[in-house]
Amino acid sequence: MSLNCESYTLSYSETSKGWPSFYSFNPDFMIGMNSYFYSFKGGNIWRHNTGANRNTYYDQFRSATIKSVFNPEPTLSIKLFKTLSYEATTTVDDTNQARWECTELFTDLTDGNPGSMLDTYFEEKEGEWFSYLRTNSGTVNWKQRSANGVGVCTNVSGPNTAVVVTFSTPIGSILNIGDNVYAATLTAGVATTQPILAGVVTGKTSTTITIDSSSASATTPTIGQFIMFIKNAVAESHGARGYYLEFKLKNDSTDPVELFSVGSSVMKSYP
Repeated sequence: MSLNCESYTLSYSETSKGWPSFYSFNPDFMIGMNSYFYSFKGGNIWRHNTGANRNTYYDQFRSATIKSVFNPEPTLSIKLFKTLSYEATTTVDDTNQARWECTELFTDLTDGNPGSMLDTYFEEKEGEWFSYLRTNSGTVNWKQRSANGVGVCTNVSGPNTAVVVTFSTPIGSILNIGDNVYAATLTAGVATTQPILAGVVTGKTSTTITIDSSSASATTPTIGQFIMFIKNAVAESHGARGYYLEFKLKNDSTDPVELFSVGSSVMKSYP
């Protein structure tokens, strides 16, 4: 039994009394017969799992996706999920890249889709493909340790491609070239506006930073604003916190690939 929807086909199993699978193709009818799976589309009959190219239905390619959840000790404690790993058969293509990539990664304590891992992030270790959880590029979370304040700028000079921002106290060693700089307006010593992107650090001394504010999304800071910075979101990821972790894997291969297991390194989160 199957139910055709706008973007997928949902199948119902009389044996398990449930809906076990979502299919990315939309046939007119499906049936299993003589150890083969058949479907009908546009008046034609198709036999599945016999073609040379996998992930191809009715001569059209579609990516295979798997979505699941890690939820050890449900509701008992908030966990810190540090890694994602999987074990599969054919995991390397002609360019020596892992076949599976993680396109969605979030917990009940996060908004939207803060994490994902390209197939190139996974490295082979002891027969499995392993990656630390990565935050999406461009993600800004001021609660993370990768976000830090610098201080109130006392002078701003130079063109927008090389803006020199001066401070009255030493900057320290945490800020580095490539970090994104943000600025917020202060009123009576309290930030009264949301931080806005000021530019990318291109140079620094003990009391100055040079930033490139030429991007269309950046605004040159002004004297008296509070300056802060956030490091590369992908490189500075610290895992994901929550009661559960939901993930989605995608496979774009046309060769036979079998996924055996998916795992994660999990520990209790201590505030």
